[in-house]
Amino acid sequence: MKVTNRIVTEDEADLRLDRWFRRHYPNLTQGALQKLCRTGQVRVDGGRVQTSARLAPGQTVRVPPLPDVSRPAPPPPPDPALVREIEKMVIYQDEHLLVLDKPSGLATQGGPGITKHVDMMLDGLRVEGGDRPRLVHRIDRDTSGILLIARTPGVAAKLAAAFRGRDVQKTYWAVVVGRPSPASGIIDQPLAKIGAGGASLVIAASRDEEDAASAKSEYETLDAAGKKFSWLKLSPLTGRTHQLRVHCESIGTPILGDPRYGGKAAHPDGFIDRLHLHARQLDIPHPAGGRLIVTAPPPPHMRETFRTLGFVAGDTAAPKRVKGKGSVK
Repeated sequence: MKVTNRIVTEDEADLRLDRWFRRHYPNLTQGALQKLCRTGQVRVDGGRVQTSARLAPGQTVRVPPLPDVSRPAPPPPPDPALVREIEKMVIYQDEHLLVLDKPSGLATQGGPGITKHVDMMLDGLRVEGGDRPRLVHRIDRDTSGILLIARTPGVAAKLAAAFRGRDVQKTYWAVVVGRPSPASGIIDQPLAKIGAGGASLVIAASRDEEDAASAKSEYETLDAAGKKFSWLKLSPLTGRTHQLRVHCESIGTPILGDPRYGGKAAHPDGFIDRLHLHARQLDIPHPAGGRLIVTAPPPPHMRETFRTLGFVAGDTAAPKRVKGKGSVK
């Protein structure tokens, strides 16, 4: 194989160099690529570069002769049952991305003891001749609602950059035990993680603790059943693990049915014992311009609880693309 020069395409904007190589040369290991970069054999626009560098459209990547770069055998066809299952989750799709309404209890990715998850089902959403769709972010297994999927690596990189840049507005609904006071506000409570793996927990921490991470969440009470239960709208202003669940617990209103936080108070008699936390709405910059706003209806167990408590959710708005001020596609 000779030295080749490849131009970075528009779809590959903001893609890390190592992920660009993984896309085009899947058999090249990370270690081998790091050595090629370290010795200057891989260059971008003639300059030395690290594997973590992000690419821009129009840049030239120098690709030296590589070890075995033949493409691996194609994966087996996806399980038809899993294809049907994930197709039912799609609430919006276009040529750039898809939005799923993930059910409570389905993990986003694999891990210890997890045999079924969204990531293993994504081959069922691949279009013929296209890239394998990929996750842009994650939500907890017990949380239902909106999950964003990119159709290509370039789109995934753009959307991931939007999440990193806090250009994404996330809205959750929760039913909590108790009634917060005041009825709305911002929870500014640092968090710390203790333990590792599936046994780890996130706890409220003091600001001077070494492992404490800043965490802020905005909340608003949408309705209440006396002082016993409340329906909250939550917006995480930072992105910590289990942030909303621990923040609700920290103000004395644990989320109903939370299997990890809130203790016995989160499991009163007479209610479906599942986490009542739902990723309700996502407002993101669309890769093709403008913004996309997608809303997911509450899951069955939350609808049942709403009926029991007399909460009225109303209709779920259809997805919409907003271009400029007020124009909708």
